[in-house]
Amino acid sequence: MKQLLTPSTRMLWWLAVLLGVSVLLGILQALGRGPVARLDGVFWTLLWVMTAVAALDAAWLWRLPSPRVKRRLAGSLGMGRWSEVQVELEHDSPRALHVTLFDHGPSEPDARYETEHLPQNVALRPQRKTQLTYRLRPASRGDFTFERTEILIRSPLRLWSSRRYVPNHDAVRVYPDFARLHDGQLLGVENWLRQIGIRQQPRRGLGREFHQLREFREGDSLRQIDWKATARHRAPIAREYQDERDQQILFMLDCGRRMRSQDGDLTHFDHGLNACLLLSYVALRQGDAVGLSTFAGEQDRHLPPVKGAGQLNVLLNHLYNVNATQRPADYAVAMRNILARQKRRALVVLVTNLRDEDDEQLLEAVKQLSRHHRVLIASLREVVLDDLRQAPVQTSQQAVDYCGTVDLLNARSGLHERLVAHGIPVLDVRPSELGPELVSRYMSWKKAGAL
Repeated sequence: MKQLLTPSTRMLWWLAVLLGVSVLLGILQALGRGPVARLDGVFWTLLWVMTAVAALDAAWLWRLPSPRVKRRLAGSLGMGRWSEVQVELEHDSPRALHVTLFDHGPSEPDARYETEHLPQNVALRPQRKTQLTYRLRPASRGDFTFERTEILIRSPLRLWSSRRYVPNHDAVRVYPDFARLHDGQLLGVENWLRQIGIRQQPRRGLGREFHQLREFREGDSLRQIDWKATARHRAPIAREYQDERDQQILFMLDCGRRMRSQDGDLTHFDHGLNACLLLSYVALRQGDAVGLSTFAGEQDRHLPPVKGAGQLNVLLNHLYNVNATQRPADYAVAMRNILARQKRRALVVLVTNLRDEDDEQLLEAVKQLSRHHRVLIASLREVVLDDLRQAPVQTSQQAVDYCGTVDLLNARSGLHERLVAHGIPVLDVRPSELGPELVSRYMSWKKAGAL
């Protein structure tokens, strides 16, 4: 345990007073006025008394054992969500102790977080436990490690303060905010989709997968009648269909440098990850298999498509500590890896940020991938581009910014049009709109049997 002893404000004031007295005595002695000798003796007596008192006060504080500290927090936190952290203190001193506590946050250099209600002053009673609570809001994902708690203890005469760093180790995982789905707050996916504004496309015809036979009802089509079952039961029997299940969805998530762009509190990568998790939740509820593959990251990860609600936990546990890097995205290599790993036909959703310089490389790679899979490209558009395009132009600099923005957007639109001309659908959306747009496109294709 590290301990740092520092003089208090009271101590510094007393030293300042003594210093002033010594200066005054020196002036009087230089001028030869007043009972300097007698005052000089009183001064030195006071100085020695204060030194002795300060030394005893410091010795008591130095030998005082530090309180025992224990931190209590959840094993996993949600990014961007406030969580309560409890700190429990207990000490063995025979007298009450007044301390100031500051709990040090995660030690990782890239960990970003906010705290509320820190530091706190607390009175510790002898042989009794004292609890205090503060709030923590992680602003980044990954493994967070708490190493120590800082405690400030004052001496009985308030001449010294001891700053102590008590080891207090805890490790937690910070997941995307999408982890709230595990809290059981969603009564049903349909209600939730309506709450966040996802558009349900009208159903076009019947599903493609047979579900069951049932009695013919008003509104059923004549094409649904099963004539053999009708003859056996001597009553109209209809076939009931459902949307196809057991289809496969594979996300390709770009971890390259373009995904480091910041829009609001989240990077483009975080928006893309949240959108993939959102569509994964919906698709798994529909009975489809979901997988994910990252590229241009520090260590690319691949999870093959699997069905079942447990797959969402697998995705979260494998992706919570993945972040965007400074590397450029190599689409050709990424899609060759997908072709080698994914043999069964799937809906491949590429989440990235397209630029006009990607034209030739991307187009050739996507054309090759689309021969074996259904491909959807989700391209994130920077919000600042929309803001600059819509902002009024009043100065020469604003005119330059406007022209540059329009050129960039036109080049981007040209790339999208060339992809669409080759049969590759493209979603060009703001990061915050990506999740609902992906689910809306997936649901419309599923209803139409176009996956």
